[in-house]
Amino acid sequence: MEAIEELVQLSESMRQASALLADEDIEDSRRTSTFLNVVGLGNVGAGKSAALNSLIGHPVLPTGENGATRAPISIELNRDTSLTTKSIILQIDNKPQQVSASALRHSLQDRLSKGSSGKRSDEIYLKLRTCTAPPLKLIDLPGLDQRIVDDKMISEYVEHNDTILLVVVPAAQAPEISSSRALRVAKEYDAESTRTVGVISKIDQAAAEPKSLAAVQALLLNQGPPKTSDIPWVALIGQSVSLASAQSGSGAPESSLETAWRAETESLKSILTGAPQSKLGRIALVESLAAQIRNRMKLRLPTLLTGLQGKSQIVQEELVKLGEQMVSTSEGTRALGLELCREFEEKFLQHLTGGEGNGWKVVASFEGNFPNRIKQLPIDRHFDINNVKRIVLEADGYQPYLISPEKGLRSLIKGVLELAKEPSRLCVDEVHRVLVDLVSAAANATPGLGRYPPFKKEIVAIASSALESFKNESKKMVVALVDMERAFVPPQHFIRLVQRRYA
Repeated sequence: MEAIEELVQLSESMRQASALLADEDIEDSRRTSTFLNVVGLGNVGAGKSAALNSLIGHPVLPTGENGATRAPISIELNRDTSLTTKSIILQIDNKPQQVSASALRHSLQDRLSKGSSGKRSDEIYLKLRTCTAPPLKLIDLPGLDQRIVDDKMISEYVEHNDTILLVVVPAAQAPEISSSRALRVAKEYDAESTRTVGVISKIDQAAAEPKSLAAVQALLLNQGPPKTSDIPWVALIGQSVSLASAQSGSGAPESSLETAWRAETESLKSILTGAPQSKLGRIALVESLAAQIRNRMKLRLPTLLTGLQGKSQIVQEELVKLGEQMVSTSEGTRALGLELCREFEEKFLQHLTGGEGNGWKVVASFEGNFPNRIKQLPIDRHFDINNVKRIVLEADGYQPYLISPEKGLRSLIKGVLELAKEPSRLCVDEVHRVLVDLVSAAANATPGLGRYPPFKKEIVAIASSALESFKNESKKMVVALVDMERAFVPPQHFIRLVQRRYA
């Protein structure tokens, strides 16, 4: 149990460091809810599920020679020392439910028997609490030699930098281990074997095969083929969990599981007489996992420290910027508020003048939409020859001017300028909407306001209210400008009109 305690501490340390330096690009929250994942890799019947059952301490995963695992099974383990060795708590929608290992195994068998494509979308997810399991997330993949398992699915589970790869090979296949696909996959994603643990399963079934036992002995002593020598190998029988559960169910003492694991180690020692004891049994497997996790921590430690120092520096800079007395007095609070308002103003101007946050739409409204609306005005209809005649006659009465019907022309110009009022109002509305959006964008981009959500909300409300009043005033102003143009048509206009006519 000391190895499990160490694994608990290591797992918690890695999770805390990961939480401080959370990766925002990771999409699947379930996959990272427990920071350390262990993925079982092996062919059909290699004993992956049995090896993972050994880690869990209960035979909850279906096992079988014909490929019992037909879809990825993900089990998030949490250790609860208040439970007995027989207890398994299944979390369903945050509601704990006590289940038995056999009932859980049969339920998984039923779900797997319905068929599966083997893709990530078919993953079966469980969250369990026991007193024997280390705090890990175990992922039992289908056999790598099945057609439903492709490179894409394997990559989804093993490419994560902090996933421990559990390569499972039966003892009978130890002499040909170089051809193992599980080993090739592990080397592809972890060339230096810093997050790989090898498991040689079903030692008892190869007890009468000297060639297989010799190959196993070489692997355990790191004297196997070159591609296996840098991987820590552990030997398992694979049936100790089932035996222990049977004892526990028949009223055996609480230590029945540990007794079975020790018995497994003794059995392995009798079969593998020359193998180191530290490489035999379930306890050795937990210790190997803990050792690889330590290796990962050492490798990642510089990156973690750099990230933490960066976070600490940001916090220190913010504290210095705010000052110790700023929030303890009314003057300090006022100064802080003014400083945040200045930051917000700078961000707003950056968005408006620099084109950030759709600030370019203000220029686009004046140079694009507004001219287009002016071009769409029915000016041609207004200057239709019949309409011009009517307006000139009505403007000059019964004795029209013979040379320049000035009063009629003034009336025509005023009518055309009147049409410009509506596009002008629409331009004001359009610019107002853009500025309101810029207020929200600038507030979200102001780091200081993020620390004070109520103040940020108030800033946005005040700015939006001010823009609303500016909009109403602007509409009045543009209408007044149009009316000014309508009221004053200079004589020079008519002089140039006559000159162009003569020309």
